[in-house]
Amino acid sequence: MQSERERREDAAAVPYLIADAQEQFAKLADEIRTYLSAPHGLGEEERRQYSETLNRAVLGYSQEREQVLAVITDRLIRLRIHEAANVQHPYQNLAEALFAEVIGLSVLELVLADKEGLEEIQVVGEKIFIVKHGVTAPSPYRFDSIREVERIQQNLVLYNNDRINPRKRWAEVMLRDGSRVTMTGFGFTASPTLTIRFYTVRSFSLETLSSPAYRTMNERIQRLLKAVLAARFNLVIIGPTNSGKTNLMKALIAELPDEERIITIEGRFEMMLGRDFPSKNVVEYMADEEDAYHRSDQAFKLALRQSPQRIIHAEIRDLDANIYVRACTRGHSGSMTTVHANRLEDVPEAITDMCMLDGRGMNAERLTKRITHYVTEIGIEMSYLNGRRVISRIGELCWKDGQAYVSDWVRFDETLNDWMYPSQPSVSAAARLSAGGDNDE
Repeated sequence: MQSERERREDAAAVPYLIADAQEQFAKLADEIRTYLSAPHGLGEEERRQYSETLNRAVLGYSQEREQVLAVITDRLIRLRIHEAANVQHPYQNLAEALFAEVIGLSVLELVLADKEGLEEIQVVGEKIFIVKHGVTAPSPYRFDSIREVERIQQNLVLYNNDRINPRKRWAEVMLRDGSRVTMTGFGFTASPTLTIRFYTVRSFSLETLSSPAYRTMNERIQRLLKAVLAARFNLVIIGPTNSGKTNLMKALIAELPDEERIITIEGRFEMMLGRDFPSKNVVEYMADEEDAYHRSDQAFKLALRQSPQRIIHAEIRDLDANIYVRACTRGHSGSMTTVHANRLEDVPEAITDMCMLDGRGMNAERLTKRITHYVTEIGIEMSYLNGRRVISRIGELCWKDGQAYVSDWVRFDETLNDWMYPSQPSVSAAARLSAGGDNDE
């Protein structure tokens, strides 16, 4: 039996030994790629962990790379292949050469060599851009051809049982730590794209964001935000991409009592509250707008039956705007969300527009007034200024003469590089803040 098994394994190696060198290496790479993409593990959890290991290896995590390299080496030993005849490669051995082909990121390996402060890698065709500390800049490296980008895409989708082809020209990969990869193929976009966004921060506290190292706020603003939380104002946060909205929201959540029931609804698991705050009473939903059974409006309906004390909504969208408005006005004070808007003054009207899309006969002005009073009580604007993420504005949203306006409690002055305090809270807001423990003048 031993002899028969050896004969079969030797026979499996024959095609590699007799083929042309380049074709030989390509066939062997396909064999290794197929072997790695096959399910590994006895149970569902083991298979999930193996898939996570492959993804992290492709994205440049050193420990997982060593594990996958060991798997490839073991596979070559089982096939009794130590070297491929006449195959020239710049690596120490065949296993490393195959690893570079089926796992490696080609020229992106050079970008990943300096991961300090690296937040995102953006590939458009052969061009590469990097985001560090919120600043986007072109990389000195670029791909030699579109084919290299497409090879990396195919590796990632293969290891996730997904696909990019003429029928489906996009794919996404999400890691447990919050890192994610978004890919588009030629035909959906003018050139193949690859965006790798690394999850670089586990959690910040308000105290950390107030420190000189970050200076997102100062101690006075920190005390104000704690009082806003204690007073259970409904919050809305706006700001451009990479301005620190998620970090601020997590820092606010960190201040809440662990026993307080929190429901989060996200399009992707980005906040990772259950992981970073294991003692908190939190239920995390991930909504899928393309799935009628798991859309955000359905998540809201279930969430409202799970006794939430605060609802944290990653971003208000068309389908769930009405439900979020109802939640904020029916006993779920202290909720938080983000909205795409240029100014805080535009937020109530933006939410009104989304609410009107469901075709109900509603008075737009009355709805905007209601949203201003009950849904967007306090607005926070984040900005990226002078190389750092800062709270550029905190204001109380009010209604006067048929429109919303903002009374700025805090405003960042770029010329002074410091915060100013233009207006005092209204009488009602001041009473709530006083109950929350804000003793500032």
